[in-house]
Amino acid sequence: MLSVLKGAYLWTADLLREVDLYLDLEFINVSSYHGGVKSTDEITLVTDIRSDIMGRQVIILEDIVDTGQSLLFMKELLAKRGATSIKVATLLDKKAGRKVDIEADYVGFNVRNEFVVGYGLDYKELYRNLPYVGILKKEVYTN
Repeated sequence: MLSVLKGAYLWTADLLREVDLYLDLEFINVSSYHGGVKSTDEITLVTDIRSDIMGRQVIILEDIVDTGQSLLFMKELLAKRGATSIKVATLLDKKAGRKVDIEADYVGFNVRNEFVVGYGLDYKELYRNLPYVGILKKEVYTN
């Protein structure tokens, strides 16, 4: 399992409590929002994985699939490193935001094209600790 930091950490913890398999857990941190509410289209690998994934099956645990660019970046990176299969499980799927042709294999909930926070998702590192997912009011990020 490959959890995407920081947004997917709460969902990852809850999900793994329910999974009855032998597995390794790794973390990766990629950024495209860089503190804003829209993707900059520039993907940065902030924290790389430490495990050798050659010949391994990987499930990426993502908080939200929006533009799809970060997910495509990660899938291509893992494929280059020799993963035998790469699946994606996302808590939230925002199809209206897609800029690339990519889909998650497992989706918790579909969301509208709104900026959402809570349950790990943030705006400028705030709101991650909310026990729910909510739409951030525009006046918070337009002032």
